[in-house]
Amino acid sequence: MALGAYIGVSAALFALGLICIISRRNILYVLFGVEMILNAASINFAAFNRFNGGGLEGRVFVVFIIILAAAESAIALAIVLNVYHLMKTVKPSEADFLRE
Repeated sequence: MALGAYIGVSAALFALGLICIISRRNILYVLFGVEMILNAASINFAAFNRFNGGGLEGRVFVVFIIILAAAESAIALAIVLNVYHLMKTVKPSEADFLRE
């Protein structure tokens, strides 16, 4: 598979993540969009690592992104569950109790 195919898949995944973040009003879908964007970056790092010598730099970045995504998911899910427990909604526009 050529480098262009990897970049195409990564660009499509990034675009889907961005559309998911912009168009959805549910915080869970926004988190899914962030995960898609992180996976797109991971695909780019792995692809450029494969086609530029195959050192460890790209693989280290991919592992770091995977660890970062797992930590982000756990913390964000805890925040979402807490907001839902307090406000009975997962819409970011309605969770405004800190404004008062």
